Amino acid sequence: MTTRGSQVVSSHRRPGANGSARVAQFSVPRGSAPAIESGVVSWQLPSALSRATAYAAPGGAGQVVLVGGLTASSSSTAAVTDVAVPGGATSPVGSLATAGHDAGGAVLGGHFLVFGGGDQSSVDTVQSLPVNTNGQTATVVGRLPQPRSDATAVVVGATAYVIGGYDGTRADPQVLATSNGRSFRVVCNLPVPVRYAAAAVAGGTIYVFGGQTVGSGGGGRPVDDIQAIDPATGSASVVGHLSQPVTGAAAVNLGGHVYLAGGDTSLTGGPGGAPVTTTAIWAFDPSRHTVGNAGNLQVPVSHAAVAITGGRAWLLGGETAGAPGASVQMLEPNAGFGIAGTPGAGSPYYGDRLLVADRGNDRLLLLNDTSKIVWQYPNPKSPPPPGFNGFYFPDDAFFVRHGTAIISNQEQNETIVELAFPSGKLLWSYGHPGQTGAAPGYLYEPDDAYLLKSGQVSVADAYNCRVLIINPNDTIAHQIGTTGTCQHNPPTSIGTPNGDTPLANGNFLISEINGSWVSEYTPTSKLVWTVQLPISYPSDPQQLGPDLYLIADYATPGAIVEFNQAGQVLYRYQPTTGPGMLNQPSLVERLPSGVFMANDDHNDRMVAIDPATRAVVWQYGHTGQPGTAPGYLYKPDGFDILTPQGTTPTHPFTG
Repeated sequence: MTTRGSQVVSSHRRPGANGSARVAQFSVPRGSAPAIESGVVSWQLPSALSRATAYAAPGGAGQVVLVGGLTASSSSTAAVTDVAVPGGATSPVGSLATAGHDAGGAVLGGHFLVFGGGDQSSVDTVQSLPVNTNGQTATVVGRLPQPRSDATAVVVGATAYVIGGYDGTRADPQVLATSNGRSFRVVCNLPVPVRYAAAAVAGGTIYVFGGQTVGSGGGGRPVDDIQAIDPATGSASVVGHLSQPVTGAAAVNLGGHVYLAGGDTSLTGGPGGAPVTTTAIWAFDPSRHTVGNAGNLQVPVSHAAVAITGGRAWLLGGETAGAPGASVQMLEPNAGFGIAGTPGAGSPYYGDRLLVADRGNDRLLLLNDTSKIVWQYPNPKSPPPPGFNGFYFPDDAFFVRHGTAIISNQEQNETIVELAFPSGKLLWSYGHPGQTGAAPGYLYEPDDAYLLKSGQVSVADAYNCRVLIINPNDTIAHQIGTTGTCQHNPPTSIGTPNGDTPLANGNFLISEINGSWVSEYTPTSKLVWTVQLPISYPSDPQQLGPDLYLIADYATPGAIVEFNQAGQVLYRYQPTTGPGMLNQPSLVERLPSGVFMANDDHNDRMVAIDPATRAVVWQYGHTGQPGTAPGYLYKPDGFDILTPQGTTPTHPFTG
């Protein structure tokens, strides 16, 4: 970070596919925290696990060691497992001396210390494991003053602090300090004794968030207290309150900012009396002792193991509604996702609006950055134009004329329409509704209609095997390809084009379904370059850099691919299982926040993918569940981003 005046400029770096770096800069007001980009990866832990501890292996980013925990059969495990992040490879690397879960853990002097925990009951043992473990079994090196489980531990300087917990009867208020795991001193007592609290360090102060009180019979309730421990003075006090009670959350310090994620907000309020688990992520302001929304987890989770490596926090396993799971999620501050404490924080298009061509529902939707529908077409005040078979099969939709209009191709209605925004008034159309043809004024499966800066409209007239550049008076200015000749024979003919992206130099990037070709053409049909890609069904290529291109593979499983003019695949995203698996994605674009946004057509959702971690960091729609209610889509097939300034950052070279 670099300071400029009263602003802090956050540079969010992502590894480029060819080893370079992409840099997006966003300003964050001084004293504010960036929002969190949070995602779930497609791979999972080998089995469900909760209430484990974890630490980052030394030697750089990329390895997390998972220690102990509770299995899906409610049995404690002694397993110590190395987990590669973000890749997902796992391997056993050691074992605890005794199985356990709900322990506190901290790295001191090259060893990971496991404080207490429990199996059938709380224990007082302190186990030690070398951080570079390679098949070792932990040894018992000390004992706590009394049995303690459900505690958390943090490190300040060369001292570990054990906070909160449960001795089998009551919540233990004592905060313990140790430099070796063998001898302990009492620092202070928590004003609100709790178990399952989250804790993080900022400015030398330990902050304790929420937790669960202990009532008769060992029960209790989540609390909203924020407690501060000053190790220097040996004092503790309640300094603030969360926006809701929470227990079993995860607290982390990322980039000098403290964040709190997940947890259970109720122990019995869910279906069948299950806990209510939240997706909320909060940023904590130590100067004001307040919290603000910073985003949302993709999977609600409590009691997850957490470790920080490479500037990201990783939540491994945990529980949703009381059931252990195997999901792995990441947290990363990203100012492109907004400013904590503001509406829209955590959105990949923070501050902007998202237009979705909800093809299967024959409608256009406009979402604000809180994923709320703020406009829809057609609507009672804006019915579809007469004589157009309704508003049928909107395959793509793009903002034009500085956000005052929308151009959309109705692929199987054989038309292009330009609509005033927000009135929905028909401004211009081309084609004959429901009638295919190749004569002037006719189209056959039009795809990707763009308004050019010249006022002309380009369109991939797919089944006529041509790209048309249409004048405002409906005459044809230029044609690329020979009508009806559907084979790749540049520059004479092109094979079923389905993309015609306008480029900065005035040329077009054309994708051909037949043979999986991508080519650059001038408007007058001169070939600049062409390449055949090793993908099934190329869809809607985009240019990212001087020799860097992005394309969707409209297949199952679908793919996101970066390539160059030589046909080298520089990056491929193609999970075959899990939440990130795509099902016939038709359009992918890189947003200013650095992530890929894609129509996942046949999964009935829009998704945003982090290219570095390959995690799903945002979703609208329910995977594989079509619908019309808010939060649902049906085969979305196009999208666009509009800024408050009326610009379209993903296609800046259009009209």
